[in-house]
Amino acid sequence: MSAVFGAAPEYKSKHYAIGLSPTRPSFNFFAVDSLGRGKLDKNPVLVETNAVPGLELEGCFTYKLNGQPVWRITCDERTVTLRSDYTAGVESPPFILAFNQKANHATLLGLIKPGERRMSLPCVLHLPDMGSMRITANADGAMLDYDARRYVPTPFVRVVFPSATAKQRCVEYRLEVAAIYPKLPDIENDPRYDGFRRDWLNIFQVNPRLQMLANNAASDPCSFTLFLYSDLAQHTPPLANGLTCLDLMRMTLDRYLSGAKGYGQIGYGPGSAGADIIGWRTPWTSSDTLPSFLIAACSYANGARDWNWARANYDKLAAWGREMFAADKNGNGLIEYPGTGNFGDRPLGEKRPSNWWDTINFGHEDAYANALAYHAATMFAELARKLKYPDDAQFFTEKAAKLRAAYAPTFLNPATGVLAGWKSADGQLHDYWFTFVQGAAITYGLLDDKTANSIMDQLLAKMQAVGYTKFELGLPGNLVPVKKGDYAKTDSPPEKYGEPRLDDGGDGFQFYENGGATGCWAYFTIKALYKLGRVEDARRIFHPMLGGYACGEFQGFGPNGMSRDWRDWQGGCHGYEGLLVDNYHALLAVLDDVKAPRPSDTVRPAGNVKNSP
Repeated sequence: MSAVFGAAPEYKSKHYAIGLSPTRPSFNFFAVDSLGRGKLDKNPVLVETNAVPGLELEGCFTYKLNGQPVWRITCDERTVTLRSDYTAGVESPPFILAFNQKANHATLLGLIKPGERRMSLPCVLHLPDMGSMRITANADGAMLDYDARRYVPTPFVRVVFPSATAKQRCVEYRLEVAAIYPKLPDIENDPRYDGFRRDWLNIFQVNPRLQMLANNAASDPCSFTLFLYSDLAQHTPPLANGLTCLDLMRMTLDRYLSGAKGYGQIGYGPGSAGADIIGWRTPWTSSDTLPSFLIAACSYANGARDWNWARANYDKLAAWGREMFAADKNGNGLIEYPGTGNFGDRPLGEKRPSNWWDTINFGHEDAYANALAYHAATMFAELARKLKYPDDAQFFTEKAAKLRAAYAPTFLNPATGVLAGWKSADGQLHDYWFTFVQGAAITYGLLDDKTANSIMDQLLAKMQAVGYTKFELGLPGNLVPVKKGDYAKTDSPPEKYGEPRLDDGGDGFQFYENGGATGCWAYFTIKALYKLGRVEDARRIFHPMLGGYACGEFQGFGPNGMSRDWRDWQGGCHGYEGLLVDNYHALLAVLDDVKAPRPSDTVRPAGNVKNSP
């Protein structure tokens, strides 16, 4: 496959544009704008370089092989139809749609069986920052071949439409542009919400080689992010008849329940079905993995009202919960990670830190992971009550109460007035003004309102003092440099993974997880402000972020070849993944934004937002 340069569309409407390869049944131009604004200038297509002998493209929309029509393409304003007809003695090639993943992290969203790379129809083709097309077929049991790779010279996502057969003599595939997002009042004609309406599905990416939700279609499934998908899945309208995002959650949960591993779990490593993964060589499961599983499972059961699934898997879910609290080795109510978190104990390689922020030395008692554990325990206690397991309901309620009682006394730093990121095994607090830690604790109810408001006062004042204003790029995870002794050893230049060479951490600051700007985990800070009724404070951050979503600021690659999922405070790109689904969790805050008072002076068009606090 190769990139297409200079290809032009044969058909163009306000919703999509397509062009066809003259050498084999495939697209050489494919662009979508699900909002119908005519934003169709980007063409992320790859084409197969090997031609099909005897094939000709008659006119613009009919492929003939040895004079016999094998594929016909018809178009209208929102729909493309691919029709294959069987002719005896003519072996018709399939129709191919392939994307350069560096240009767009396309994905298919649908159900895929373990061990297969074939997706059932109906499904949805989603192109982040462009839009979606719902795919259906006239044949029962129709499936699409689906594959994606990233560790190859040209990373790709490939969708193959099988041709007609002697058994199924005519096959029609219908690709219809669809904008799939929660229908909320007063947003349809407000351009500030364009990114929300176009990008709501960006968080959902199915890896075809692992048959589960992942960082993107060719990347790792991260066990400790599973709950993020569930947060949005329960608010997402149906993807197609008989298909929902909650179905994608169940598919992925079933894989984990059956023994599949994800990044963050002991035993997750290379060799899984040929997938391009990093692996987790750490001898411990991260502290946020089991909370993520429980939150996701409870959200699925509640959202789908699938009590039969919950009952069938209850014992395994309860075992996850008990294993989570078995990590409270000292009996103080907080879960602990085997990694010490001590200053100077710099993990990586064989030993990763305790949570998603895996280049920062989170360890021992982790404020973020404990906030998730509290939320998981409260949710699972409620599920146990619904399913008539009163002893478990009491067990997890008591565990949650004990954790909450220990939380603020352990993590609240009297020197700064905010929560430290972790308390290490040597009893020291490690506080780098972590924005997401404060947000998660407040969002999940671990602090009373007085303490929560005081913390947010301090956090916002610190943000102003350090001069961070680029809210269209998200938020830094930390507002001051992480010192060398508390940053994992990456053996890479500071501007790549944020590892400082100087003891004070300043040379690594603003790069990657060491204070880089990102949409990842920004939701918690924004949600905390809305929860506290601090609507203006929330909107000073969130409205510019919405403008960033509308402009495509959170995925793709910059001029330096690094990706936009991590930025320095001037906007320079310092990521590597290209698309991290975590960046789109913050879109969930729109649900709070539309319910809050909306004075006219806060409504600003996307792309023309103010960044100053």
